[in-house]
Amino acid sequence: MTFGKVQADPYVWPFDGPVDPKRTALLCIDWQIDFCGPGGYVDTMGYDLSLTRAGIEPTQKVLDAWRSVGGTVVHTREGHKPDLSDCPPNKLWRSKQIGAGIGDAGPCGRILIRGEAGWDIIDELKPTEGEMVVDKPTKGAFTTTDIDLVLRNRGITHLVFTGITTDVCVHTIMREANDLGYECLLLEDCTGATDYGNYLAALNMIKMQGGVFGSVAPSDHFLAALDAAL
Repeated sequence: MTFGKVQADPYVWPFDGPVDPKRTALLCIDWQIDFCGPGGYVDTMGYDLSLTRAGIEPTQKVLDAWRSVGGTVVHTREGHKPDLSDCPPNKLWRSKQIGAGIGDAGPCGRILIRGEAGWDIIDELKPTEGEMVVDKPTKGAFTTTDIDLVLRNRGITHLVFTGITTDVCVHTIMREANDLGYECLLLEDCTGATDYGNYLAALNMIKMQGGVFGSVAPSDHFLAALDAAL
């Protein structure tokens, strides 16, 4: 299969040649009911769900295309143990101050608790058999899970990011990955934040200094790079 490069900002991605599915993983970060579904954590806090749901349809298209070329897909879920032993006290306190206490009962079960309905990934972006699901108690993933070990064992060196929220979990994981040497691309229409201004700022921070955390592109530019193989 022959693949192209992605027309991205501030540089054509990846820096070291065309897209190679054997070395690249698509990350689907925290597409959970708690973050983009009715009755979940974000909804309980009173934010506009349309902002976090905006990236669902574009991500579906990318996910379908990436699966068709046999690319590695990794899903993440944020959530805590039922006894909250892995939830930092300051995180728990903050959540209660905003009326959506972690572990409190909600329409989708206990908020941000593993195994509850709200913790699950939305139907539109459900993992398929064989796709890796990384469960994390944190905004990031590389410091509290084995994701780095698993990716390196599979020969993955490049990461394409989708997910929510742009300014929190997605940004944290992208920064972690960049520091560890992964070549990162964020698909700008496959993500969203609870505040549109924060979403725009998060994109801009990635692109500063010639792409300090990676590059940014609309999903159709990424799909165009796969066209030769599709």
